[in-house]
Amino acid sequence: MNATSAEQASAPVTEDALRSVLLAGERPSRPGPVRTSLTFGWRALLKIKHVPEQLVDVTMFPIMFTLMFTYLFGGALAGSTQAYLQFLLPGILVQANVMITMNTGITLNTDIQKGVFDRFRSLPVWRPSPLVGALLGDVMRYSIGSAIVITLGLVLGFRPEGGAVGVVLSVVLLLVFSFCLSWLWTMLSLILRTPNSVAGVSLMVMFPLTFVSNIFVDPKTMPGWMQAVVEVNPITHLATVVRGLMDGSVPAGEIGWVLVSSVLLVAVFGPITMVLYRNKK
Repeated sequence: MNATSAEQASAPVTEDALRSVLLAGERPSRPGPVRTSLTFGWRALLKIKHVPEQLVDVTMFPIMFTLMFTYLFGGALAGSTQAYLQFLLPGILVQANVMITMNTGITLNTDIQKGVFDRFRSLPVWRPSPLVGALLGDVMRYSIGSAIVITLGLVLGFRPEGGAVGVVLSVVLLLVFSFCLSWLWTMLSLILRTPNSVAGVSLMVMFPLTFVSNIFVDPKTMPGWMQAVVEVNPITHLATVVRGLMDGSVPAGEIGWVLVSSVLLVAVFGPITMVLYRNKK
């Protein structure tokens, strides 16, 4: 090292010199809400890649429920398995997706317990983006579950009179409702202490909602007081819409009811989730 280099190395770094180095290039713009949410959504998909066991609930459970209910109860409830399959499959599609939404809260609670979300909250990004991104990532899981149920149904003999258009529209509406319902589980993941407690409470909520509905049987066969409960169950209206679209009819009133309930889910549980997320310690 010559004398000039030694002098430069020993010279103190001035503030102007430091600024000139840091500001030498153009400063990147701050990422917007959409970009950060999509980034966290990609993170959720990468977690599925590295832990494929997360897809068990979207693959095995729908297949098991479809096969068991079709061949165990189809003949007794509808006279033949094929006739019952036409009624059952849209309902199973609804049940599979709304049950899958519970995994959202379990996964978020696991990240919270590991301290991952403490790091997310320290990042200079749109505050809700980690939560929204996680929900967007789960939409892919809902899509996979829907594809599996529909494919299995077609193999078993299900024939939607509404054609491909009716099937696609029903799946889109189902994905919208599932995304909105997931906000309930994000709220629970911020309140409850462990993933097991989130799973337990979620099951206590979802089992009555899915079974006390018109997913498996026509409510006309139920007692009067239970019919009243079924009629106000949002899962009943969702199953009616999916069944109608696949049958070729467009129940406009029921579609409106499902969309309104979806908006209410986000309007109620979204703000509560964000308050809990902001104040989480």
